[in-house]
Amino acid sequence: MIKHLTVVFVFLMFASQTAFAQLEPYTDYDISKELWSITLVKVDPNMDDDYLEGLKQTWVASNEVAKELGQIEEYSIYRSQLPQSGDVNLFLMVKFTDSSQLEPNQEEYQKFMQAWGEERQAQNREITKNYPAMRKITGEYMVRKITIK
Repeated sequence: MIKHLTVVFVFLMFASQTAFAQLEPYTDYDISKELWSITLVKVDPNMDDDYLEGLKQTWVASNEVAKELGQIEEYSIYRSQLPQSGDVNLFLMVKFTDSSQLEPNQEEYQKFMQAWGEERQAQNREITKNYPAMRKITGEYMVRKITIK
């Protein structure tokens, strides 16, 4: 009898844990419409400021244009306070209002290229030539925020 009760008790414990683990989207948690593109970068030692200077003229400048045109919502750069710990020490993040902003769109592309200008295109190509000597991209992610209710 005790053996039978022990088996039933163990079964109920596992069954209850499984039941608790079955969260339902939109009931137990929400998924954002917004998307974040996150690029993980390992900047070589003593190259942080040089790389950030290049990003200011390329990545930051192009994101400012895209933001002004309403093509992105926001962008950020995060740096690890432990720069030599692991495969990543810089995080480049761009927030999109929703996935429609990621669809190919010739009109939006042309707006951006007109605002960006030919001179900046040439400057961008020249600056980015040095990037491989300063850093390694270790990962890219497209994520949505999960909010547990």
